[in-house]
Amino acid sequence: MVTDRGFDELVAEADAAPIEGWGFSWLAGRATEERPPWGYARLVGERLATVGAALDIDTGGGEVLAEAPTPPPLLVATEAWPPNVPVARRNLRPLGASVVRVADRPPLPFRDAAFDLVVSRHPVHTWWDEVARVLRPGGAYLSQQIGPGTVRELSEAILGPLPPPQHRHPQVAVADARAAGLTVVDLREATLRTVFHDIGAVVWFLRKVVWTVPGFTVERYRAQLRRLDERIRAEGPFVAHARRFLIEARRP
Repeated sequence: MVTDRGFDELVAEADAAPIEGWGFSWLAGRATEERPPWGYARLVGERLATVGAALDIDTGGGEVLAEAPTPPPLLVATEAWPPNVPVARRNLRPLGASVVRVADRPPLPFRDAAFDLVVSRHPVHTWWDEVARVLRPGGAYLSQQIGPGTVRELSEAILGPLPPPQHRHPQVAVADARAAGLTVVDLREATLRTVFHDIGAVVWFLRKVVWTVPGFTVERYRAQLRRLDERIRAEGPFVAHARRFLIEARRP
């Protein structure tokens, strides 16, 4: 078992492991997270098969988009984090997709009304005016987003008690979409059980999902990590809860 190994060994291994892209295969057998009931990858694949031009914003390493069985004639993905760009290009090459490195702020480098469909899984920020601008009339934006207070239990295990979450509320997303001139046609929410079986899984997750503990480094939080390791060994896997919402908005 992983937990038969010592704290220092597990932490060192996780701290050295690569975190490029947006896949989580490194956690196989060490952490699990329930999947949202709507099946985002399946929904995206179905939509891509029906349109002529599509854009994936914040594609990460292109892992979700790469699952699409029938890509449209024009498929473009954007990514702002430089290490992810070559990963996404490699993953999306079989689909004939173009991957564009962009800044983490607007504008998007595309003409008005360029796409029938815009998708985004776990965007860092949704620039609703830009989404509306690049959508064709009748086009749709489909996105799975991080909800408020996601894996808050893990954040508090490292940082201590936190104030109520102020960001990523689904109703705020609805209001922002409408303010950009879009019509919200679907909104769904889910709370998902997330289980960490060893401290190495925690370290790797915190390095990759940077908003969980902003500014995380092993050295900065070694004492908190050691306490959490002792808790896992004494009580069993650490359980947190991820929050997600699906939003679909259309340009009239």
